Formats: sequence, structure tokens, C-alpha cells
Amino acid sequence: MKLFGSAAPAEPLPEAALSALLGRALWPRLALGLAVLLGVALLAAAIGPVAIPADAVARIILSRLPGVSLADGLPQSWQDIVWEVRLPRVVIAGLVGATLAFSGATYQAVFRNPLADPYLIGVAAGAGLGATAVMVSPLDASVGGVSLVPLAAFAGALTAVALAYALARVGRTVPTVTLILAGVAISSIATSATSFLMITHSPRVLTTLTWLLGGFNLSEWSKLWWVLPYVLPAAAIILLHGRILNVLQLDEEQAQQLGVNVEQVKLLLLGAASLATAAAVSVSGIIGFVGLIVPHTVRLLWGPDHRQLLPMSMVVGAAFLILADMLARTVDSPGEIPVGIITAFCGAPFFLYLLRMRQRAVF
Repeated sequence: MKLFGSAAPAEPLPEAALSALLGRALWPRLALGLAVLLGVALLAAAIGPVAIPADAVARIILSRLPGVSLADGLPQSWQDIVWEVRLPRVVIAGLVGATLAFSGATYQAVFRNPLADPYLIGVAAGAGLGATAVMVSPLDASVGGVSLVPLAAFAGALTAVALAYALARVGRTVPTVTLILAGVAISSIATSATSFLMITHSPRVLTTLTWLLGGFNLSEWSKLWWVLPYVLPAAAIILLHGRILNVLQLDEEQAQQLGVNVEQVKLLLLGAASLATAAAVSVSGIIGFVGLIVPHTVRLLWGPDHRQLLPMSMVVGAAFLILADMLARTVDSPGEIPVGIITAFCGAPFFLYLLRMRQRAVF
């Protein structure tokens, strides 16, 4: 039995089954998914301490388009609440959810393991250490009105990933198992350092813990520009490699025989997924399980073709995290609980289910 999900080479699908699988049209289901996502976003923007009708929310949003003035007659307070408070939160939650989902699908494909997630090689632990270092520092945590916490989290995440790659690299190759083990070691060190900082700066433990559990209560439009320059290129790279990810599900030797430079593709895809995850974590904190449960759910519903799995994971991941955030800010109203608690409540049982199924498959 191999240690990390290097499953036996998949038997070729019968020609009829392969044609049926690849012949399923993406666009109808993607259009349906986008419609559901839009409905979820409108619902999340409407619900809160001040209830605003969904049609009013739609009018307020559309009124931001040039030449459109559908919000006439609506209270100015509603317009401010929707545009300045709720909508940035909904958009950023959706962006983070989509990012974690397509990154998770990429990790699972590259490692050929359904239990892989975007935090596997130290992204979360590095981000947590960077953010904690700033939050417990006696220095000012903002410069010119800009918080240093997201920047420190992003730097910490990239540093952890870079160290994991450097430690795992053997010549021009990065063996998968070695990379995972290096990531586990880096994560352990970073988590220990984070715990030490929290213990030695106990007055700031609550603030640090709240960030580590994730949330969007400080969302604003400007934070989109912290994420989009990294997420959009990463998503484009990964989506363009959907067919290659299908090929990688074969044995690596077979993939090489088909003309795939396996090591180069793995490095490119893992680098893109890790960069996107680091950017997402920098604005949301650490939100677990999204990158685990969403791709697997999409795979169960619509099959393993990554040309469809990746875009559908993005849509479902965005809707899932928007709903999770809506629950986080309404279930204990007027208080708010970290989003990571909601996703863990959903994801932990799902992870145990996957683990159990995995054990049955192996033994």
C-alpha cells in the first residue's frame, strides 16, 4: 500500500462510456449553477439586522450601471448597507470560496488523492504565522490606513510554500510524497511558532484566534485588488490545463508517453493553486474544508472530467462559502461567529466519510 493516494493506474474507460462522459455539455449546468449562485448572492445581500427585499437589492446593484437609475425612491440607508457593507462581503466570500474550491480540485488531481486540500503544503500554517506575528507585535499594525495583517499572511503563506518546494526538490524534480512530507514539517513548525506567540501574548489571543478561524466582517471593495491579480491568472492557468489534469489521472509513465512533461506541469499547477490560496487566505483568514468537500461533491454529481470539474467547483465553492458566511453572521445575531466554524461543522463529517470510503477501497 502506498502512503499518499498513488492509486493503481486507472483502467481505460470503454469507448462508449468515455464518449458519454466527455460528451456531457458543460454550458447548461454551468448556466444553472451561475443562476443559483446569483440567487444565493442576492439572498445573502438581503438578509441581515436590517431586512431588505431581494428585488430592492437587485435594483440597488443594477443602479450602479451607467445610465441605470432603478434605486430611486429606495431609502439611502438601504443603498449604503447593500453597496458598502453587504455586497463587498458577499463578493469576497464568493471569490474566496471559488479560489479554495478550484485549488482543492487541482491538489486532488495532481496528488491523485481525494483527501488533498489547498492547505496541504503549508499555505495555511504560514499565513497564520505571518498574521499572528503582526497582530501580537507592539508596532502599529497598519500603515497609511492599510492593515499589514493580510500582507503578512500572504508573505507567510508564500514563504512556507517556497520552503516546502525547496526542501522537496531533488535535481529538477519535486517528488509528490517528499513535497507533502516537507509541507507537513513546515506546517508543524509554523503552527508551533503561532501557538507560542499566542501564549506569550495572551491579551491578543482572541483577536488572533478570530482571524485564524476565518471571516469576512472586515470586507471592503479595496480588498478585491489584493486577491484578483493573483487569483485570475492562477485560475486561467489551471482551467487551461483541464485536459492535462485528466491525463495525469493515469500512471505518470503513461502521461509522459502521451507527451506530458509531468514534473513541469505539476510544479506549474501546484504553484498556481498555492499562490491563489495564499491570496485568498490573506483576506479571509484560514477557512478549512471548502477545498476538500466542494470538488469531491462536484465529482460525485457530475463526473471526473476536469474540464467540467474545475469551473463547476468554482461556482459551487462560491455559493457554498457565501451561504456559510450568511449563517455565520445570522445564526447568533446580533453577534457573529467565525466562518471557519461553519465550514468545519459541514466539512469534518464529510472528511470522515471520505476517509472511511478510502479505507474500504484500500483494504
